[in-house]
Amino acid sequence: MPKYAYRALNKEGHEVFGIVTAESQALAINDVRTLGLYPTHVREARKSDERKARKEKRGLSELYFGGVKNKQLVIMTRQLSTLIDAGLPLLRSLNVLIAQLKPCKLRDILREIASDIQSGTTFSEALAKHPKQFDRLFVNMVRAGEVGGMLEVVLNRLSVFMERREALRRKVKGAMIYPIAVVIIACCIVAFLLTKVVPVFAEIFQEFGGELPWPTRFLIACGDFMVYKGIWVIPAVIGWTIIFFKLIFKVHAVRRFRDRVILKVPLVGDLVTKVAVARFARTLGTLITSGVPILQALKITKETIGNEIIQDAVDKVHDSIKEGDTIAAPLDETKVFPAMVVNMIDVGEETGSLDAMLMKVADIYDAEVEVAVEAMLRLMEPAIIVLLGGVIGFIVVSLYLPIFTLGDQINK
Repeated sequence: MPKYAYRALNKEGHEVFGIVTAESQALAINDVRTLGLYPTHVREARKSDERKARKEKRGLSELYFGGVKNKQLVIMTRQLSTLIDAGLPLLRSLNVLIAQLKPCKLRDILREIASDIQSGTTFSEALAKHPKQFDRLFVNMVRAGEVGGMLEVVLNRLSVFMERREALRRKVKGAMIYPIAVVIIACCIVAFLLTKVVPVFAEIFQEFGGELPWPTRFLIACGDFMVYKGIWVIPAVIGWTIIFFKLIFKVHAVRRFRDRVILKVPLVGDLVTKVAVARFARTLGTLITSGVPILQALKITKETIGNEIIQDAVDKVHDSIKEGDTIAAPLDETKVFPAMVVNMIDVGEETGSLDAMLMKVADIYDAEVEVAVEAMLRLMEPAIIVLLGGVIGFIVVSLYLPIFTLGDQINK
């Protein structure tokens, strides 16, 4: 089928260039219009036109800074599912979404995907060209929906999965906002005391002479450091520390050690395990329900967990399934997944309802994560108050401790 190069105007009045595949020039013009564009010139494509079109596509990512937010992808997936379920063709549904989106990176990506589909590429293949926005889970579920002829059903399941995953992420992040904000405010207060208040007291103490108690000397030294060196030393230390940990955590052995330690930390390890179990169960259950083969589903699920130790457990499950065994047995041997999860998965395998059982596990552990986060937050609040109270108390005591000896210094 011949290819046609076109120049057209988008809804903002900007000229765009691209290539479509059509049987005739008239059909090519009609295809360009279905992309939501207004063609001004259409002709048979040359090799130079294909190179130019590829450059145009690469340039799309340079129009906007940053990536596509998860919230945007969730909304887009839900709307696309609704449009296809209402009977609109895929290409028409994408054009509807493109038309209602404000200028952003997601709109340009959808426009490129629509152009690829118009050229004969499948939806999953077009999505796979944008791995930063559409991960393997998204692409494989869409591919399974295309093969099974139930794309709208798969997109609906995918939107539900993404909404629940985003809700879980918001719960964990939201729980950390309060303690982080308190720590930042406390650090600002301590910095103010060290740079503004402590130097004033230091001058007073120098006028009276005499030897100061060690807490006061230590506090004055901290104040001098903050005034003369802290402005550039502290940001440099923080920056190099971040770089150091980013580099060292690229080493596989270091990541394994870190993840193993995290799982053994009281409260934190329990929370990380529950989050990983919820993510494992919901991802695997959604993939199996959508028709993705079990071995491929396990590989995709492994990438979503984020903990090396738990990923090793999923690897063992993958090898077990490959050899014809069950999922529950290797999960039980790893001693990472709770016994209740192993038992529920075992029952699901025996009854042939593994996907439904995994969804129930995910629902249970989503609720467990919420309870664990609230409990951790309740424990963190008094711990932060005690810690900050100790720091502020040390500063106050250090400042007023020499006052008790001022009378002796004055008499001398």
